Amino acid sequence: MKRMGETGRVVRLGVVGLGGRGTGQMQTLLDMPDVRIAAVCDHHADRVERACKIAQEKQGFAPDATLDHRELNARDDLEAVVVMTSWTTHALVALGAMKAGKRVALEVGGAASVEECWDLVHTSEATGLPCMMIENCCYGMEEMALLNMVKKQLFGEVVHCAGGYLHDLREEIGMGDLNRHYRQLNFLHRNGELYPTHELGPIAKYLNLNRGNRMLSLVSMASKAAGLKAWLREKRPNDPLVNAQINQGDIVNTIIKCANGETILLTHDCTLPRPYSRGGRIQGTRGIWMEDNRSIFIDGQSPVDPTAWSHTWESDKAYMEKFKHPLWKEYEEFGLRGGHGGMDYLVLRAFVESVQEQKPPPIDVYDTAAWMAITCLSEQSVSMGGMPVPIPDFTNGAWIKRGPADDGPYSLDVINA
Repeated sequence: MKRMGETGRVVRLGVVGLGGRGTGQMQTLLDMPDVRIAAVCDHHADRVERACKIAQEKQGFAPDATLDHRELNARDDLEAVVVMTSWTTHALVALGAMKAGKRVALEVGGAASVEECWDLVHTSEATGLPCMMIENCCYGMEEMALLNMVKKQLFGEVVHCAGGYLHDLREEIGMGDLNRHYRQLNFLHRNGELYPTHELGPIAKYLNLNRGNRMLSLVSMASKAAGLKAWLREKRPNDPLVNAQINQGDIVNTIIKCANGETILLTHDCTLPRPYSRGGRIQGTRGIWMEDNRSIFIDGQSPVDPTAWSHTWESDKAYMEKFKHPLWKEYEEFGLRGGHGGMDYLVLRAFVESVQEQKPPPIDVYDTAAWMAITCLSEQSVSMGGMPVPIPDFTNGAWIKRGPADDGPYSLDVINA
């Protein structure tokens, strides 16, 4: 098995979408000696120019540049395309890439419709080309340690999981029309679980979704939209945007029911003041883990106060070290790099090596479609006052017997010690 840091054959990639996230991820890719960024695209010319300069410095030559993703997808010298555009254009660019014979890595974001999710699945199946969501949180140190704990049944039989995107983004959203950030338009016009995959991706792997289990239905409820209005009144009091209709509720809670009986609670919370959190929780027949107080309780192992007839939380620190994922042990020896504490590098490396070896990626098109669909399904439920909405089975029944996509070092289904 190849050790981390050992390079494979050179992979030539195209990158579409060169905002802050796209440019940062491109730089992480450029730090890999077996990756060449051969073409870049964005509909803003200044972003393309900036990306070409960065690539020139990093790899010794500037990639070809275009403002039209169709031109990039049509090139015959690219093996894969990395899509980092706005949420509502992800599927459009990805579909064009697969139809043009390219593997696709898709940045996170929710779908605008169930139809576009089916389009991704059908196109991937018809072309035989994978479409991998590059959900970096699946490769976080804590998330991978928790995956190891779940696989080793530390929590017993898992009954419930929770997570959220709990991030004060009032400035980014409120200034979106000025800083060219697409998030603002989504908050003005939509109302639902707009950003589900940071929490759902890891949970999906804890619960074996699409591989022996699946999501059946969801219900979503949204609070009033007050936080962004208040921010705009304070920060942009004389701007017409103050009077704009804001549809997105400050807090959106979504409850998902799974085929094997588990429940999942997702929370979207981006327009009220708060510290950042992904609000993780795993609860099973032998114990519970909670992110926000960095604590754990395992029945028969954690302290109990007999005088108070009470269980006692303990720090999760020792557990995180004891159950550290083998990939992270190797990664720490290799040296962390890339953004978000190193997880960005791991998810991109997982994609690159799947291209090099022409094998299925650890997050496949069925995962991608199922996780993306939560956004538009949540919008439907919110619009109907919290009515249940069915979640499509994008595997068409194959989830009952599907095995792991990959058993390599980047696998999220099998842990190789």
